Amino acid sequence: MQVDLSIIIVNYNVKVFLQNLLDSINKASANLQTEIIVVDNASDDGSVEFLREKYPSVKLIINKTNLGFGKANNLALKEAKGKFILLLNPDTIVAEDTFIKMIEFFNQTPEAGLAGCKILNPDGTLQLPCRRSFPGPWTSFTKVTGLSTLFPKSKIFARYNLTYLDENETYEVDAISGSFMMMRKEVYDKVGGFDEQFFMYGEDLDLCYRIQKAGYKVYYVHSTQIIHYKGESTKRSSIDETKVFYNAMHLFVKKHLSSSFLVEIILQSAILVRRFFAYIGKIKLVLAAMLIDLLLFIGALLIGEYLVKTHSAWAGFPQFAVPVVYIVPALLYIIISAVSGSYRKDSLSVMKNLIGTFISLLVLTSLTFFFKQYAFSRAVVLLTYLILFVTLPLWRIIAKLFFNVGLGKDEFRQLRSIVVGTDETAVNLAKKLKEKKTNIYYVVGLIGFSNKNVGQQFNGFEVIGTDVNIAKVIKKYAVDEVIFSSAQLTYNKMIEIVSSNQDKNVEFKIVGSNLDFIVGKTAVTLLDDLPIFELSYNITSPVHRFIKRSFDIVVSTAVLFLIYPFIFFKVRLSGMKNDFSQFILNVPKVFAGTQSFVGPGKVNNEKLAFMGKNGLTGFWYTEPGDNAEEERQNIFYAKNQNIWLDLEILGKSLIKMWRK
Repeated sequence: MQVDLSIIIVNYNVKVFLQNLLDSINKASANLQTEIIVVDNASDDGSVEFLREKYPSVKLIINKTNLGFGKANNLALKEAKGKFILLLNPDTIVAEDTFIKMIEFFNQTPEAGLAGCKILNPDGTLQLPCRRSFPGPWTSFTKVTGLSTLFPKSKIFARYNLTYLDENETYEVDAISGSFMMMRKEVYDKVGGFDEQFFMYGEDLDLCYRIQKAGYKVYYVHSTQIIHYKGESTKRSSIDETKVFYNAMHLFVKKHLSSSFLVEIILQSAILVRRFFAYIGKIKLVLAAMLIDLLLFIGALLIGEYLVKTHSAWAGFPQFAVPVVYIVPALLYIIISAVSGSYRKDSLSVMKNLIGTFISLLVLTSLTFFFKQYAFSRAVVLLTYLILFVTLPLWRIIAKLFFNVGLGKDEFRQLRSIVVGTDETAVNLAKKLKEKKTNIYYVVGLIGFSNKNVGQQFNGFEVIGTDVNIAKVIKKYAVDEVIFSSAQLTYNKMIEIVSSNQDKNVEFKIVGSNLDFIVGKTAVTLLDDLPIFELSYNITSPVHRFIKRSFDIVVSTAVLFLIYPFIFFKVRLSGMKNDFSQFILNVPKVFAGTQSFVGPGKVNNEKLAFMGKNGLTGFWYTEPGDNAEEERQNIFYAKNQNIWLDLEILGKSLIKMWRK
């Protein structure tokens, strides 16, 4: 039997991505005779066992070591029998029409030897390497220096990724991405496979170059598109991607183009530059926090000097001391804060910042005894630090609450999700998300495919929009995630929705066919929870309990003096209560310690005391549900409790009370 298409996939520890890909391939192969060859590069995530059990028809080649991309593909290319051959990455998803449209393109374009389709990132943006130029000296220089990014529409500067060309047109290019490469079998027979000198990266450029040298053309085809999660295999390896990438570029230039000292300098410099910026990217929050703190310290010192000069006979800092006075104390504060742990690459700590500020105050005042020539005004120091004790924590709080910056991996951010579909699979998915105890997904609603379904309820989940107006739904409900189920939705439709909403700043995820995992850009989420007894609970931590109780005492004291009397007499006179007045009237219980501002719903069982004191508000108020839902919310709250979660819930509660 004639095989229309041989699909070759090299897999390395991406089992869950591979499952979604194979499901999409099955749909895209409906009217074709295909063979699937998977080469496993010594995965240890159960990929081989999974393929043998779930996809016995797949031809499996098992390597004992990671041979690299090119060498592994070559093993499968020798076995391929199809009229066309497709080299496909395992962390991709193809549309139902992808194979048919690509074969049609080849049949209509006899000069085409190799072609790639339009490739999207998970957020719907174009993945730039799917059409590019060869890395000659000038092209390499503009890429490395960032000129191609600075001038994306320039034919002179943007040649590497061809960003000046319309992504919605088909045209001949130098090279395409190795994540999706389709060729005629006769082209492989004539040119051969990948050059095995390239371990990873560069082998696709080399193949494109050799195919063109053999008299064929390479094309970018826009009429069909796929999603590529990109880099999933390298995340699971110890490979230095930057070094391997630029070494591959160097090898390509040396092999095919005019190898010169200049090109070598450019490429080797690129490795150092990329590593430098990669490191800066990792510590950017630390650098930003240091810079903001430095500016605030100097600003507070200026204000302190101005206030003392204005209200006393002091003339201010003498000119000779100005550089030292304004720079040394600020740097001293930065160093002490860094040592105290105030600066971390993934979080902004208010408590550690306050500790660092207090210690720096003690150190600075002590140093003035040894450097009396700089002991000009204690009043300025005290005023400066009074300002700092307000401004330094304040900007961190604003960054956390309003911009979700510096929350840290263990700090809470609720995910507002919509599920696309209304069938049993979609509803079961929404139910599974809602039932998760280790993460809270607030399922806003379902997306249907007809306006007549809008407003209908499916097992407690409302249809809030359709696939046509999903962009408006995302904006209206402040959605964070759009989750697809492949049971009711075609991959064509999924990719179309992703493509048309690339500017919405949401993450698009696809659920596994067995509803056991969700694949997204940032992570793979398992939908089966760990047993409850294996979890640790923040609310039992002495540090969290101290902060929570301190917050309750400070805020309840302020409320009792400033707000409580007015609400008390208003209710007595009018006899009317609403949620807000009831909340305020219960504040004495918070002050007394029998309740907390934020906490679980009614917990009377002593065995559940680990959940903390009952709250005047909580998830049970902001996101009310049935008893089972409230229990899950209580468990989630106990596990993830921190001051920022409390503030977020308290803020949402007050807004809800105010609107009633």
